[in-house]
Amino acid sequence: MRFLSFLLLLCSMLYADFSIASYNVENLFDAKIQGSEYNDYKPGTHNWNEHTAQIKLNHTAEVICDLNSDIIGLQEIENKFVFQELISRLKQVGCDYPYSAITSKANAPIQVALLSRYPINYQREIIISPSSKVRNILEVYLEVEDTPLRVFVNHWKSKSQNGKESARVRAATVLANRISQLSRGDEYIIIGDLNSRYDAPNTLEPKLDDTNGRTAIGDVINTYKDHHLINKAEIIASPKGMHYNLWGELAPSNRWNHQFFGDKSTIDHILLPQTLFDAKGIEYKDGTFMVFAPSYLKNRYGGINRWKIRNNKHEGRGYSDHLPLKAQFTMTPFKLRSNIVQHKTTKQPIEYLYLHDDIKTDVLIEDAVVIWKRGANAIIKQTPNARGVFLYKCAKGLKEGDKYDLLIHEIKTYNGLKEVTHLSIAKQKMSNIPTKPFILNVKNLNMPIANRQNEVIQNISGIYKDKKIYFSNKSLPIFFKTRAALPQDGSKIKISYGHLGYYKKLQLVVYNKNDFEILE
Repeated sequence: MRFLSFLLLLCSMLYADFSIASYNVENLFDAKIQGSEYNDYKPGTHNWNEHTAQIKLNHTAEVICDLNSDIIGLQEIENKFVFQELISRLKQVGCDYPYSAITSKANAPIQVALLSRYPINYQREIIISPSSKVRNILEVYLEVEDTPLRVFVNHWKSKSQNGKESARVRAATVLANRISQLSRGDEYIIIGDLNSRYDAPNTLEPKLDDTNGRTAIGDVINTYKDHHLINKAEIIASPKGMHYNLWGELAPSNRWNHQFFGDKSTIDHILLPQTLFDAKGIEYKDGTFMVFAPSYLKNRYGGINRWKIRNNKHEGRGYSDHLPLKAQFTMTPFKLRSNIVQHKTTKQPIEYLYLHDDIKTDVLIEDAVVIWKRGANAIIKQTPNARGVFLYKCAKGLKEGDKYDLLIHEIKTYNGLKEVTHLSIAKQKMSNIPTKPFILNVKNLNMPIANRQNEVIQNISGIYKDKKIYFSNKSLPIFFKTRAALPQDGSKIKISYGHLGYYKKLQLVVYNKNDFEILE
């Protein structure tokens, strides 16, 4: 009986699962002067002192302890001294990490680091540039249950302060060159703050594009193919050099762990090569990727409870502007969970979206013309006589009168109105297309209502009364998004542009004060 128990224990050790995480802690500085600090973290200024530094240290340790990952890549650690303080603090509260590594680039304000419960055989720093402003990549070679594993911890150039894509391409190229030197079958994981969206090939901002559309994460590290993230079926069959991005595990609406002025994005990543799916050695445990987001890391609005600096002073509250990422790995052969279906992008007309309540795979809408745009809302059509669809708060990068191929990630029906709620640009094709042929003629309002929602109608004149507009022997409920200078009952008004929306019934929606006028 004892021998059987011993065998069971041995098997559980051989096939133990373990976890890997990545966390940008947002500027873990100490209260000592090194001369390379950011201005906000210079001791004696901005209320940055030993007291606030200790609060920040405790908060960082709290997150790492609760995250409870076996291997954690960290970004924005000032130096080895505060890193050692963090390790000591974790040990004090029972979250011991006996093995660690950190970069040591001279005159750099921040470094990248790694904590591990598994032995580290060696570490090396991969130099991207001699500049102190360009962070080194940390390569750590460790053993998990006697199985070798490399972890590459990254923190690429941000998009702020004119952070062109070429800077990230340079970092990705150096990393890709190092990976190309590994032996076939070597197991490794890429983690860290890559300052790139998961759908970077479709969302690279023109002002940052100095690479002719070539992106670091999508085209150099090879996470993208034919307008979509490489899926698990493709990575299993892929040659060396392609990578599976674990953001593909989550629904598009849940793909975010960073927030900048309300813009939620995915700039942190865990990327896996084919060797993590080859039924040998270390394998990804399917469906285990997650964004670690306990309630204390969120604010009351559902955003991130970041470290607070107000009026140039540290308040001693909050955590980081990033949420940690975490995934499970195992020594058993990779097994695709039956409830996780792998899809490729499908090419469909806009009419297809009206046949479904949601979509399980990205839908490519080709030749979509933006016929009307107000803020982050827009309406697109493919031809003048075809259906249109409403883009709800996801049209920020689009321009009225331009034609695109668009990847639709998410749709919903809100009180009868069909909406696209998440998309990315696959290709911008033409500019300055006349939109008049796409605008609905008032005479066509007698057509079935089902075919009329999400049209744009122009130059309607009539009488406004009881929240309706009466015109040409017809009436239509009307809703003004703007509250400025609303017409009074009985007023004669002219609607320059209106959206034929739907809130339980067809209605005309007017978005701003420039879209209507009150006639004398």
